[in-house]
Amino acid sequence: MRVALGVSYNGQPYDGWQSQPSGRTVQDQLEKALSRFADQRISTLCAGRTDAGVHGLMQVVHFDTGAERAPYAWVRGTNSFLPRDIAVQWAHVVPDEFHCRASALSRRYAYLLLESPVRPSVDTGRAGWVFQPLNQAAMEEAAILLLGEHDFTSFRASACQALSPVKNLLRLEISRRGAYWRFEFEANAFLHHMIRNIMGCLIVIGQGKQPPEWVNAVLAARSRDAAAPTFSPDGLYFLGPRYDARWGLPDRTPAYDWLP
Repeated sequence: MRVALGVSYNGQPYDGWQSQPSGRTVQDQLEKALSRFADQRISTLCAGRTDAGVHGLMQVVHFDTGAERAPYAWVRGTNSFLPRDIAVQWAHVVPDEFHCRASALSRRYAYLLLESPVRPSVDTGRAGWVFQPLNQAAMEEAAILLLGEHDFTSFRASACQALSPVKNLLRLEISRRGAYWRFEFEANAFLHHMIRNIMGCLIVIGQGKQPPEWVNAVLAARSRDAAAPTFSPDGLYFLGPRYDARWGLPDRTPAYDWLP
């Protein structure tokens, strides 16, 4: 039996998603809880790995098991063994041909940014921070230039393991509520640090240090040195993948609308 789960987590205390010898990753915590609840060893695959400090509002995983449980039991039972900052949001039995990564049509992220002369306090680790004012029109002009299929080598971390730097950025929307900015991204797939590197460039443009058309030169350079420094992971949230409706999986969790 193949089971898919939607999982949310606060990434601050963890060394990212992927299992490591330290055991301090979200995957390690989830698999330990699943294995205790199912009374057998369970290994998971995820829709998109997140780095240390990055949060997940709807990470999707799947696993195969001989343990038969009702969907609500996978949610409540697994959550009883998880730390308070990780929670299974939903569970569905899926066909064997479903694959949380390969079946995804696109992936979505949001970056939450505080614009304030004073650094974050209660939202530390949950929002990025700038103290200089940002120009929304300039950032939106640059965002339009990034849409579509491009070679995003200039926005790719040196440790990225993707086979190709060519990705299709489907959506980049910028909105503001009070002192908080929300940058929402959707693409067929993302490179390692791609969003944080785009954020670094958008902020430079928003602060007037570069014109919007500068992103064309950054793309054309195909060199990490051409772009702005990698921005903080603090405000980055994995919103989850999109799947074909035939799989019958939720499109989002309630936390999706929690962000400003």
